[in-house]
Amino acid sequence: MPSLGADMEAGTLVEWLKHPGDAIKRGDIIAVVDTQKGAIEIEVFENGILDQTVVTPGEKVPVGTVLALIRGTGPEPHGRPPGPPIPSAPPVVPTAAAEPPPPAPAAVGEQSGRVRVSPLARKLAADLGVDVTHVKGTGALGAITREDVERVAAARKAHAPQPDTAPPDRATAMRAAIAAAMARSKREIPHYYLAKTIDMKVALAWLRAQNEQRPITDRLLPAVLLIKAVALALREVPELNGHWIDGGFRKGAGIHVGCAISLRGGGLVAPALHDADQTDPLALMRQLQDLVARARAGSLKSSEFADPTITVTNLGEQGVDATFGIIYPPQVALVGFGRIAERPWIGSEKIETRPLMTATLSGDHRASDGHRGGVFLTAVDRLLQTPEKL
Repeated sequence: MPSLGADMEAGTLVEWLKHPGDAIKRGDIIAVVDTQKGAIEIEVFENGILDQTVVTPGEKVPVGTVLALIRGTGPEPHGRPPGPPIPSAPPVVPTAAAEPPPPAPAAVGEQSGRVRVSPLARKLAADLGVDVTHVKGTGALGAITREDVERVAAARKAHAPQPDTAPPDRATAMRAAIAAAMARSKREIPHYYLAKTIDMKVALAWLRAQNEQRPITDRLLPAVLLIKAVALALREVPELNGHWIDGGFRKGAGIHVGCAISLRGGGLVAPALHDADQTDPLALMRQLQDLVARARAGSLKSSEFADPTITVTNLGEQGVDATFGIIYPPQVALVGFGRIAERPWIGSEKIETRPLMTATLSGDHRASDGHRGGVFLTAVDRLLQTPEKL
């Protein structure tokens, strides 16, 4: 059971999408797990064969519990981690007068490959969009019956989240989990806070010029430039990009920016945009749109929850001038952006109005200090003055 954030202690296995004997490869979705953040698709990070499932659908188990065993495609290694015992068939004692077993009755159902399913159940499965290879049969000789198909369809419907909303009990549970994580953060992390006013005139002018040449579907939002500037600035101040684990800082394997997304039914998630420093603004815009849509539809992947190395929150659309956030452990920094508003600005020998924005940094004093935090915010400012290079 993967850890999908500091606020997660356990998860409930909803269903297996792969079964023992199936070949799997890195990135495959192997299962669906229900958490306080919704139904999350669980990825695998190894190539091989699904050897054995250990947890059954409906079980709630703590983070770190073995869900399944995967073996490589080569010879089976010695010393494989033991799983629960697999029941073996009783021994067959041959006798001189043994007779061959009677053939299986053909009327039980239709057999397709390894799946035995009745014609009625097969038609119902097609109507309901149920894959019969993922249904456990309870009929004679393991045949899949109409009731088996209806049971799986009902289970999926019960666990399917509604777009842009969360049931009151889930929203309450999510809020409680967030509160617990934030309380832990304030209790354990020695925060420091910095703020910097950034002139967005050049960045907004560049955005307008770019968007005039693009179709509506490809237009860029200021948020994309902010995320890209944060990602590139982290190259200069890498001690803000990573996690504090076991009493020490561990630099992130990549720059994976977690984006705080509010759910209209209540709650907040911060899934990751992977390798944001290496992604051009247009691709980043498309990824951000996809991430927001899937977050609100409840179809995020486990890696998108587990991978963020820093979090960015933008409350400018809510009219907030500045936000000083709480670090999400085990991360060591959080960047906040307020609204872009016309304010007085002292330029060259005159006072004029400019579109200004306040950028803030919440840093973990165990991993960095105010000096390095200042270097980071200055780098964000500098990068936004040359948007064409982002």
